[in-house]
Amino acid sequence: MTQRWLSALVTCVLLGTVTSGAQWFAYPNPSLPRKADGTVDVDAPAPRGADGKPDFSGVWLAGNHLPCPPLLRDDLGNCIEKIPLSRETRDIGAGITGGLPYRPETAALVKQRVADDAKDDPHARCMPSSIPRIWSLPHYSKVVQVPGLMLVVNEFNASYRQIFTDARPLPPDPNPAWTGYSSASWDGDTLVVDSIGFRDDLWLDMAGNPLSSAAKLRERIRRPSFGRLEIAITVDDPKGYTRPWTVTIPMDHAGDVELLDEICLENEKFGPKMDKK
Repeated sequence: MTQRWLSALVTCVLLGTVTSGAQWFAYPNPSLPRKADGTVDVDAPAPRGADGKPDFSGVWLAGNHLPCPPLLRDDLGNCIEKIPLSRETRDIGAGITGGLPYRPETAALVKQRVADDAKDDPHARCMPSSIPRIWSLPHYSKVVQVPGLMLVVNEFNASYRQIFTDARPLPPDPNPAWTGYSSASWDGDTLVVDSIGFRDDLWLDMAGNPLSSAAKLRERIRRPSFGRLEIAITVDDPKGYTRPWTVTIPMDHAGDVELLDEICLENEKFGPKMDKK
């Protein structure tokens, strides 16, 4: 990765990011399981709803943290950004042996996006996130689970995603959208979410890996303990890749934290600067 592209990548992530001091931190939630010292017991059993199924409700952040890059360290070597980047933020295919199965035109597209310093990244332009980026970017996501619906509320641009858990059929002719249409059913303690109906210009990560309108996503979401979510995402996109591929994004419970507005367009300067290059 070139220093120039790393600088652009870091700028993308920091756009609109709320500092830890502005967050509603350290507000004790009496419903969370506690250890004797008062800290959240992340190894406690996952909660369950009235139907006996796991309840994914809570505030979550992506795991798989990368080391803090030199560009984000102060003079003492401390990381300035307190919410670390995940491996999947930078490159969703980083953990896939041999890399993602690009079609030739996809490989050329990704190469061009890197050469352009990711200047057209929708996240850098304060546009909504694709489904994998909702989970992987360093922004808090709050899951609210009620009968028939799981709602994912993301701090970035005060956005939301609806996952209908009543196994309703997906629309035959969906209107292309940023997060598409999602319907889910249970496979034991795993929620299986199928999604279609995406726009044709979505990015999966900061490396510029694409998601097209031909894509079908399947998420398998499980909560092995109170403080952990595991989201296995299978991407079946014949327009961009030669075969389906799967990546697992671990999520960590954020503890005694609540959401706060994080509106990217407030004082946004990245887009105009990149357009002048």
